[in-house]
Amino acid sequence: MGKNVKTKKLGGKIWFNLILFGLMGQIAWNVENVYFNTFLCNFIYGNASGSAVSNSISVTNAVAWMVALSAVTAVVTSFIMGNLSDKKNNRRLFISAGYILWGIVTGCFGFVSLDNTSKYFHLSDEAVILTTTVWLIIALDCLMTFMGSTSNDSAFNAWVTDVTDVTNRTNVETVFAVLPVLAMGIVLAVGGAAVTKLGYPAFFFSLGAFVTVCGIIGLFTIKDVPKEKEQTDSNYWQDIIYGFRPSVIKENSRLYLTLASVCVYSIAFQVFFPYLIVYLQHSSIAAGENFSSLLTPLRLTVLIAEVILTLLFFVFFLKNVNRFGKPAFLIPAAAVYSIGLVMLYFVHDLYPFIIIALPVVIGYGLLGIMLNAVIRDFTPESKAGLFQGVRMIFFVMIPMVVGPRLSVLAAKNSDVTYINDIGAVNVLPSSTMFLIAGISAALIFIPMLILIKKGLVPEKENSDEK
Repeated sequence: MGKNVKTKKLGGKIWFNLILFGLMGQIAWNVENVYFNTFLCNFIYGNASGSAVSNSISVTNAVAWMVALSAVTAVVTSFIMGNLSDKKNNRRLFISAGYILWGIVTGCFGFVSLDNTSKYFHLSDEAVILTTTVWLIIALDCLMTFMGSTSNDSAFNAWVTDVTDVTNRTNVETVFAVLPVLAMGIVLAVGGAAVTKLGYPAFFFSLGAFVTVCGIIGLFTIKDVPKEKEQTDSNYWQDIIYGFRPSVIKENSRLYLTLASVCVYSIAFQVFFPYLIVYLQHSSIAAGENFSSLLTPLRLTVLIAEVILTLLFFVFFLKNVNRFGKPAFLIPAAAVYSIGLVMLYFVHDLYPFIIIALPVVIGYGLLGIMLNAVIRDFTPESKAGLFQGVRMIFFVMIPMVVGPRLSVLAAKNSDVTYINDIGAVNVLPSSTMFLIAGISAALIFIPMLILIKKGLVPEKENSDEK
């Protein structure tokens, strides 16, 4: 963005909705990415016998299937519902109704247990009960993803593109980069205490209620951006495949290079993130401590200090990105992200792990800020909904299918095992997953350097500055 371009200010109501729905969406997704995995490992597999575990799907494969099928659901949903939200020109309804149903489905996880599966499906074989429960959770997760992807990934993201422009998107994306960090802190602190003291059912009921209330609020606070009628009159089914047309890809090459860059660093993230809490609980880093004991006052102080440092760094970035340009931050951010992940492979103590995780978070956050802003800049006007499905392929489907599968490779010959109360042994990914993630992250330089060479500023903005 040029120095002479005046930043368009967003109103208080828009900022309220950006933060409310952005934060609540991140909390819900974080719970899915973190606690659904620990729910499977600690609650479902933790109450299964050794015979059931050995004759059913392994916990690492269960997580991999859940993540992959959820990702496919998210992408298909984004294509269908993102396009439909364009046609109906009613983002508000899709966002609000989606959040309401998202919360209801999330609360339904509180009813899932081995005992309930046995009772309501009239099953007696322990392995069949475990297998049925796992696939029930996966199916419910896909339903929840449909609601979340409709409201958050499709309609909300398109609405954000509608209400912002090239002058203020970096500001918005900086806030959005902070929200996952804040959401993670809330999920780990509040969620960890809630699961430990109240149990998983109460935790899911409470979270679902909050998400539903958020959707109800949106009915009264979100306002759609008016569109010209001709923008909503094109053929629905032709628009579904719009983003796959060679002519569209060629015309929007910088958009697809940015999506490819996002895909690479997201694959690296999905290699370790779905198993992170489980790994911390059961590896030598935690030395056998349970989740609640991991969050001692001193460790929480260190985490809070890291969050503050991260926020300060993002503020510094926001004040200087226009001065130095995105390339000056993109390359170092990618290097710090990939190198930090490799360093985590060599760490086997909790405090060094927390410290080294800081540059990983900063690198990941900066990449997200800049690349997300570039994606919005290069998304054709009036077609934000059409590109949400394409965006989700690179953001979600490919990373969440490939990443966890690489983690399954990291679990082979792993020395990280989890022995539940009944004595069943579950093999979990080892620190090798960080090495694989770091190598994967380094591949971002291939599409990103080509993108930087082509230029990160849209032609429209260039013409405005002349």
